[in-house]
Amino acid sequence: MTKATEPYPRLFSPIEIKPGFTLKNRIFMPALQSGFSEDGSVNRRFTEYYKARARGGAGLLIIGACRFESTGAKPNVMRLAGEEDIPMWQAFNEEIHAAGPGVKTALQLFHAGRYVANGASAGGGDALAPSAVYSSYSHDTPRPITVEEIHRLIADWAAGAVRAQQAGFDAVEIIGSAGYLISQFLSPVTNLRTDEYGGSAENRRRFPLEVIRAVRAAVGPEYPVILRLSGKDFIPGSNGLEEAAAFAREAEAAGIDLLNVTGGWHETTVPQLPGDLPRGGLSYLAAGIREAVHIPVTACNRINSPAVAEEILAREDADLIGMGRALLADPELPNKAREGRTAEIRPCVACNQGCLVGAFFDRPICCLTNGLAGREAELAPQPVLRPEPVLVAGGGPAGCACAITLARRGYSVTLWEASGRLGGQLNLAAACPAKGEFRCLIRYYQTELAQLGVQVRYNATATPEAIQAAGFRRVVVAVGGAANPMPFENAATAEDILTGAVIPGKHVVVVGGSFKGVETARYIARASSMSPEELFFLITQKAETPEKAAEMADSCRREITLVEQGRKIGLGYEPGVAWTVLQELRRLHVRTEKLTHLTDRRAVDGTVVLERQGQDGTVTTRAIPCDTLVCAVGVHPDEGLTQSLTELGIEAVSLGNCARLGRAIGAISAATELGCAF
Repeated sequence: MTKATEPYPRLFSPIEIKPGFTLKNRIFMPALQSGFSEDGSVNRRFTEYYKARARGGAGLLIIGACRFESTGAKPNVMRLAGEEDIPMWQAFNEEIHAAGPGVKTALQLFHAGRYVANGASAGGGDALAPSAVYSSYSHDTPRPITVEEIHRLIADWAAGAVRAQQAGFDAVEIIGSAGYLISQFLSPVTNLRTDEYGGSAENRRRFPLEVIRAVRAAVGPEYPVILRLSGKDFIPGSNGLEEAAAFAREAEAAGIDLLNVTGGWHETTVPQLPGDLPRGGLSYLAAGIREAVHIPVTACNRINSPAVAEEILAREDADLIGMGRALLADPELPNKAREGRTAEIRPCVACNQGCLVGAFFDRPICCLTNGLAGREAELAPQPVLRPEPVLVAGGGPAGCACAITLARRGYSVTLWEASGRLGGQLNLAAACPAKGEFRCLIRYYQTELAQLGVQVRYNATATPEAIQAAGFRRVVVAVGGAANPMPFENAATAEDILTGAVIPGKHVVVVGGSFKGVETARYIARASSMSPEELFFLITQKAETPEKAAEMADSCRREITLVEQGRKIGLGYEPGVAWTVLQELRRLHVRTEKLTHLTDRRAVDGTVVLERQGQDGTVTTRAIPCDTLVCAVGVHPDEGLTQSLTELGIEAVSLGNCARLGRAIGAISAATELGCAF
């Protein structure tokens, strides 16, 4: 065996999809709805965002989603709906191709079907779908599409593909995944038709195959056509890998050149993007499809590391690797990986806070770890003319992100961290279940600060006297918020639990149903259930039946109650993010309670008393056993240091929780913005 001269030889080998369409490497960026345009037109923000990914070295950028007619998407989805839209895309492609030598572009032609609420489409009419089946995603019931409308839509799809070809795209992609229109036709759950487009599997595939054939006929035999499909719907009663493979074979025969395989629908309860899914955990779907066809196949979902991508290629599970959120986090990932600079890759931490929310809730897409994502045109860090010394007080996410931005601009940056390690609250986040990826972000900060020459001092408490004595005249204060007082004596904090300083007993009550409390309860529940390693042993050794192992996986050896006195449990999570966590709490039998007051009686009878006042004013009480009371108390802003420095004549600005409470995504965004404008 000869040693590879490149760190990832398979990942950076070219691949010919078809004659005349060769990709320079195996990394592509799947389509991610950006939310950068209110009317679907190409603007500077959109173009600069993709130019950054083109410069970063990806082989293929799939642009989209893009509506090609009026019924299948909201007005803010990118559009190529008529001849008048072609020039703006021609200009876009010219810039993208110039920015990244050898990069290819493809346009995803998008129709959401029942995932568009009635009246919410660009045309303002009813949502169209195979059948009138309610969608928990759109919270609406669509109108069944008529046969006449089916034929018109097929023609529109083909015309959209021709426009994409004329607009300078190197390929076109048909989306047949995620529960969108083509998925809806394929599935027996959403396709209840009794005509030629429903009933048997053959009939359910008729519309998707007619779309493919029409697109192929319209663009000609030489133009590449890609199909994005679900390897498994993960919807009870819907299609699995066997059905997907059968459809893939027919799609290949109909003219598809590349199969872009992803996971299930948006309505599934199976996590497909959060940290609960192991890295590359759905690549088996691509492998199953690849065995069934003779054309290249991609693997997607939670592939954020070039090492994982290389391993998938080495196993021959797939021919290409989709790295959407990884390229959102670091557009330069391909270049860095190819050059052996893996430690410098800014990681995707699978939080889904900026990407998922942006795509699903009509907000501009952003990224927790990359404060520049989506703001490449707005925040272009410029070299500083006078590289004067700057002190950053605090080594949490805000402090680290700001220090890195300032150092890249040329400032002489010193960072003081009061503890013995960087990361701040990220260290606690990394201890929570399914959030270990945050450790990668901390390591990235360590690498970047060292490479940029930032002087990091640990165990250095930032006081006005110490800062004045050191001679700093400009200071960024990012020391975090001040802890709120504990409401109960002899109670553990969330930090005590997450750091292992306190081992909980049999009966645990966690006070505080926001992010910190929920994650703490989840941590305790996971630690009280069987580990993945134990379950793997039982299943592989056939020591227990799969059914029994599943039952054991749902068991929890502690009695855990999570209580909240506010509006609801799960505040602090972005919409669409909390459900996976709350779902797991229910699975592990963690009780949740909304109450008005809690009385600690542990010293008297080993209980706490839950008090709840009903809407009619009636008060009910209930005592439950409790040997460990955990208070997930928060923090409050504290700008005392900033004010003291200002009084001393030192220019100081507050950042992060000491200025305003929020999550890491907001702190890093603000830190990046401040660093660019400093």
